[in-house]
Amino acid sequence: MRKLIIGIVFLLGLGLVADFGAAAYAEYRVSRELRAGASLDADPEVTFNGFPFITQALSGKYKDVYIRATGVQSNIVGEVTVEADLRGVSVPFTDLINGNVTQLPVDKLDGRMGINATDLGKLLNIPDLQVSSPPADKSDGTGGSGGTGATTAGAVVLTGTVAVGPVETPVSVQANLVLDGGQVKIVASNLYFGPEGEADFSIPAALEPTILGMFSYTIDPQSLPFNVKPNLVYAEGGRIVIEGSTENTVIDLAELQNP
Repeated sequence: MRKLIIGIVFLLGLGLVADFGAAAYAEYRVSRELRAGASLDADPEVTFNGFPFITQALSGKYKDVYIRATGVQSNIVGEVTVEADLRGVSVPFTDLINGNVTQLPVDKLDGRMGINATDLGKLLNIPDLQVSSPPADKSDGTGGSGGTGATTAGAVVLTGTVAVGPVETPVSVQANLVLDGGQVKIVASNLYFGPEGEADFSIPAALEPTILGMFSYTIDPQSLPFNVKPNLVYAEGGRIVIEGSTENTVIDLAELQNP
């Protein structure tokens, strides 16, 4: 009985090793195809989620494939981070291992593009720009900054050094992130003096519209990677994130670059 149990455990271990090995190789092949097809500088992260992998490979249908690529060149704004969740991917395993994958039929695709503060600062001509979410509104039931940390959707705080008359000074503004006809509009609405209403700067009332204009901008992404249309924009982790979803589509791996 002991030998039987040891044998079963050994076989299960071999099965796990084989399953993870097959998944790792498939991830490697797709990553290389993405890098070559989109002319990326580095291999993107590719993860086949769901266990076991081998049963998915045999059926040619994969539950969830996650893709993440950093430093992707964009026609919109410098370099961006691209993420995509592909659910219900159809491709024969032989095509995966042979590197014959150029297109992937997908049941559902969630795509995201992250613009970091440095590249956004280049657009605004504010080199030291910082992006953060404002603390929760005390009226929303979270208790303000001492509550759960939930923030108003579409709100963002931008901080950077700008010229106020003849003097350059750090300034913070609260802005709204608005998705309008596929365009992402950053609309600075008012100066931001922190959750307690205090800050180390003051702006003459006559100059306030000019300052707010320095922090306002319109980004025209047209589409996200793999031609996904944007339907949501928000601030997260010091960056602006634009995302969208589509269903029953076929993606071209070469379309990852220049979103």
